[in-house]
Amino acid sequence: MSRFQPAGNGFATAPGRPDPLGATLDGGGVNFAVFSSEAEAIELCLFSEDGRRERARLPLVDRSGDIWHIHVAGLTPGTLYGYRAHGPYAPEGGLRFNPNKLLIDPYARALSGRLRWSDAVMGYKVGSSRGDLSFDTRDSAFAVPRSVVVDPSFDWGDTRRPLIAPGARVICEAHVKGMTAAWPAVPRGLRGSYLGLASDPVIEHLQRLGVTTLELMPVHAFLDDRFLVARGLRNYWGYQTIGFFAPEPRYLSRGAVWEFQTMVRRLHAAGIEVILDVVFNHTGEGDALGPTLSLRGLDNRAYYRLTGGGRHYENFTGTGNTLNLTHPMVLRMVLDSLRHWVEVMGVDGFRFDLATTLAREDHGFDARGGFLDALRADPVLARAVLIAEPWDVGPGGYRLGEWPWPFAEWNDRYRDGVRRFWRGDAGQIGELARRLQGSADLFDRGGRAPTASVNYLTAHDGFTLADVVSYAAKHNAPNGEDNRDGHPENFSDNLGVEGPTDDAAIAEARAQRMRAMLATLFLSQGTPMLLAGDEAGNSQAGMNNAYAQDNEIGWVDWTAMPELAGFVAHLAALRRAHPCLRQTRFLHARTRPADGAPDLEWCLPDGRSPVEADWQNPQARALGVLYRIAADTPAHALAPGDEGDSVLALFNAGPEVALHLPPPPEGRHWRLVLNSATLEQPDPGTGAAPPDTLPAQAALAFAALGGAGPTTGRTS
Repeated sequence: MSRFQPAGNGFATAPGRPDPLGATLDGGGVNFAVFSSEAEAIELCLFSEDGRRERARLPLVDRSGDIWHIHVAGLTPGTLYGYRAHGPYAPEGGLRFNPNKLLIDPYARALSGRLRWSDAVMGYKVGSSRGDLSFDTRDSAFAVPRSVVVDPSFDWGDTRRPLIAPGARVICEAHVKGMTAAWPAVPRGLRGSYLGLASDPVIEHLQRLGVTTLELMPVHAFLDDRFLVARGLRNYWGYQTIGFFAPEPRYLSRGAVWEFQTMVRRLHAAGIEVILDVVFNHTGEGDALGPTLSLRGLDNRAYYRLTGGGRHYENFTGTGNTLNLTHPMVLRMVLDSLRHWVEVMGVDGFRFDLATTLAREDHGFDARGGFLDALRADPVLARAVLIAEPWDVGPGGYRLGEWPWPFAEWNDRYRDGVRRFWRGDAGQIGELARRLQGSADLFDRGGRAPTASVNYLTAHDGFTLADVVSYAAKHNAPNGEDNRDGHPENFSDNLGVEGPTDDAAIAEARAQRMRAMLATLFLSQGTPMLLAGDEAGNSQAGMNNAYAQDNEIGWVDWTAMPELAGFVAHLAALRRAHPCLRQTRFLHARTRPADGAPDLEWCLPDGRSPVEADWQNPQARALGVLYRIAADTPAHALAPGDEGDSVLALFNAGPEVALHLPPPPEGRHWRLVLNSATLEQPDPGTGAAPPDTLPAQAALAFAALGGAGPTTGRTS
């Protein structure tokens, strides 16, 4: 007797197996497996090729523990499907089963179609006096994306993952669509897509900038919030996930998962890592009044952290719900998703959005909690690049500097400190010194390195660099929220006029401050991160929360200041040439055995070492730092000649002052290798003679080089 049994509708079914979860091709058909601990019955819905007709409902009659499974013979890649879950509807106790609602497979490798907002996707009757305690009987299938059976195989050829040393990493945060939607050199049919991001113009640009790592804003399948659609807007950023295994369809130019894999393969071939901004703290299902699309309808009490007896949702993210990573099957789903993106889709690591939520146990944040322990113990994921956004909006949510190795962290203290220094705020040289030093005050513990600090001036959330120097206040009216959204304090400065100006002097002052800030970024210990478009002077018209602006406001304008990219390329080349700028050991002015010199020295423009009164002087606007290779760096970690590498960097947010350089290392001379006061830069190999003055609003860098001495300049 065949193990397959006809289902009465033309499909032959068998019990199948509980592992792996999701829809898995096996040559004879597809195995389906889905988790639910409290459902009373689950049905597999199969759809026609166009997704419009429900061809069959097949009951999953076999269950292994809490995993329901079935094998359907003859199904092929591209099969469209979904689930319906039967069980109690008792929202007051956290149970929200409603078989009238088509559910997305949490493990779906692809989705077809977009969510069509309708009251029918709600498990309750919208407008009922009983609110979410009411029960809606309408079928939601017409409005819900279909899960897709995918053949994940892909020919990676001989392409290998880039092996980027932590000290060499330069990150660029980018939006898949925004990066290329308005890029003239990208073929029109590829703009805004994964393939567009992997086109030759983009890759050549990233290589010129010295970018080693592309950090992509969310690419997991997500929805457009209903309130945005009602305003004629869209969820541009993508922080409303509905599919943790599926690439967002709107970035597919040909509708195929291989497009994402091709993007990764091409970037890898160019020596560029790919890391993903992932959102495992919440989902797009929202709060108790949100839609029933997937997890809520399959096992609400398992997937989400509930409160109020189970009717309401913990909300540590400000978005309505919180995933329950303390549940083993939810934790498994997240780890399975991460492994899928590494092993099948080829990515190199992850930036975890609102990561504090992921580390919350019942007693609060725990750096040794279940998720972080599981992640660091996983043989695949422990080798990935791991970056935390070290906060959420819940109690005790700000956890900068508290993450375990091998995590790096977005360092907003760096962003704010550098902005305030260059804005000219009083008493900032001490804060600048801490950030230049790799934020040792925050990260020098537990065997961590300066590279744990992801230094950034700007990110997607906030002003672009051009807007930091062009706007004193946020201008978020296009979001339709009366400018209430977005952070009110941006430590920005319009330099005399709010927004665009025809005043050439103001325009040049803005450009000069941008160059000084970028120079600071590349002259700091730690991991530098650029926001895509900052190197082109991109503006968002003063918006610091462009989450809904899938238009010219949110897209990068590559024509604004194209000459700035050459300056950034010079900064990246300078950083590559000098290992003392990208160290993996903290500098604490310790004596070096090789020459008896300290590995870090502070100085003022007059050549003096600052004393306590200087550090406390609210009028101080300039500071210098001399980097040498860290005293505890072992010889085997150095290339020939690295031991003697020295760079002196000076930062002046005030007026021009006379400059006296400290003595250079014996047998060497200080040569100017960077001057942010101008676009034209000296040859990094030979440098130029030191100037006698430190320009206003500028950063200078000098390298200790051999050969002929300076023809001008003063030393103390």
